[in-house]
Amino acid sequence: MTSTYIYGIASADHPSLPDGMDAIGEPPRPVRIVKEGPLAAIVSEAPDDLRPKRRDLLAHQNVLAEAGGGGPVLPMRFGSLAPDDKAVADVLAERADHYQERLTALEGKVEYNVKAQHDEQAVLHRVMSENPEVRSITEANRQAGGGTYEERLRLGEMVVSAVQAREAEDAVLLQRLLEPKAEAVSVGPEGTGWLANVSFLVERTAAEHFLATVEAARQKHTHLEVTVNGPLPPYSFVEPGPSAPVGSE
Repeated sequence: MTSTYIYGIASADHPSLPDGMDAIGEPPRPVRIVKEGPLAAIVSEAPDDLRPKRRDLLAHQNVLAEAGGGGPVLPMRFGSLAPDDKAVADVLAERADHYQERLTALEGKVEYNVKAQHDEQAVLHRVMSENPEVRSITEANRQAGGGTYEERLRLGEMVVSAVQAREAEDAVLLQRLLEPKAEAVSVGPEGTGWLANVSFLVERTAAEHFLATVEAARQKHTHLEVTVNGPLPPYSFVEPGPSAPVGSE
């Protein structure tokens, strides 16, 4: 039995639900609409060999872009499946209040994902200039022709510790700079190779100001390498939740 693939959820009276357009799969499965009360799910048949291939990822995005042109849509992440259309309708009925609240909250808003990492040479220079003890040991080792193994090891451990502390400080700094320009914040998982991985919910009409604030942060804090991905459908804000306090553990 073929599963139902879900692209997003919208109001049943949404003016541009993309019924019939080609979507994921080879050959492409046509999009259809499952309605239940005041809500509608944008769905298609799921391919048996569903994988995050480039063509299908783009098709998923295109369906959401087509739907999003006419009003708010709650985007589902690639690979969202249900056993069948009835299961989709049942979920729409069970979570109607939640989905309607989210549709209202996300209307006119987009997501920007901001990631940051250190420029290695720049942050080492900053650590040296800001930490007198590191400077002192570095100079002593230099004058001693490099220092003993234990002295070099101690210096290395101090530098690593200082850089890690700086990463935590800069993650808080970046979020504090950008948070006032956003409606909500969603902090990504740790351990991703970035010192900061944060999604911001931004009014579409305020996007220019948000991006200008990102650029100002880049110019002022040149030891940070900041990348921005967006505007995106607000994937990180489909489920409600309080913004993570800046500096929270």
